[in-house]
Amino acid sequence: MEGYVAPELAFNASSGAFCIWRTNLAIDPRSVTPTNTDQPVVACIQMEPRVGEKHDNVVRTLQCIDEAAKHGASLLVLPELANSGYVFADRAEAVALAEVLADSETVRAWTAAAQRLNVHIVAGIAERDGERLYNSAVFVGPAGVIGCYRKLHLWNDEKRFFEPGDRGVPVFDTAFGRVAIAICYDGWFPEVYRLASAQGADIVCVPTNWVPMTGQHADQPTIATTLTMAAAHSNGLMIACADRIGTERGQPFLGQSLIVGGNGMPLAGPASADREAILYAPIDVERIRAGRSLGPLNHVLHDRRTDLYDAMLGTGWLPPDEG
Repeated sequence: MEGYVAPELAFNASSGAFCIWRTNLAIDPRSVTPTNTDQPVVACIQMEPRVGEKHDNVVRTLQCIDEAAKHGASLLVLPELANSGYVFADRAEAVALAEVLADSETVRAWTAAAQRLNVHIVAGIAERDGERLYNSAVFVGPAGVIGCYRKLHLWNDEKRFFEPGDRGVPVFDTAFGRVAIAICYDGWFPEVYRLASAQGADIVCVPTNWVPMTGQHADQPTIATTLTMAAAHSNGLMIACADRIGTERGQPFLGQSLIVGGNGMPLAGPASADREAILYAPIDVERIRAGRSLGPLNHVLHDRRTDLYDAMLGTGWLPPDEG
């Protein structure tokens, strides 16, 4: 990686998770030398895209993808709008930076990396579909494009540029579990995670650009961290959030990417607020699914009162065992 500094490596012995920073960082006192795992590994790439610098942003993502794959990652998550940057000056700039996915140079580059490294990648991208723009995430793997997710809940000025997502909450089957996607502000809506879990998802990949929340104190965990942990616990989902860092046209971003296990406890992170990082954690599907049982008499999915409310939240979708 250009300008790469020999990394510090931190490892959580209880979870098998570890993280790498580009710059020196004090290692958590609980850390030990990392060991190999025979399970697939998810990596969250925290980086700093720069608005309008699409070529350089994509090159940087490819460097980070190579680095994560070198350390054993099989599923990689990049931030929201990783190729374009986030704070568009106007709709014309958003249009100029957006890409038609079927003819996207960015998607071709990510797909080529996935094929070369035998990995899967979830990455945020500005999507153009006719006259409409979407804040999207593409999911690619060694066999090519697997699918696309369009952000359902638009934050602030995103409503000036993008349409709300119109493809629901798709869940994709992979060799390492069933994967769903959410983007940033989607995480403020418990329905998104519930629809993912109700369709049998094991892990939710979250490209994100978290920003400070009103009333949030610097000495407290971020609202986003709390929401992610709660969603993971109440749905029995592993959630992997890849945030960005930096300040773009006056808008600061929080960093603090994290990976949360199905019991709601962090497996890796939160990462630094202001440095690029890669977080890693093993994907233990059996543990995720078993963890939905909170005891001999309780299960976070089986205990739902579907006699009082619709299991699929009124979408009309069929649960996996009925579809």
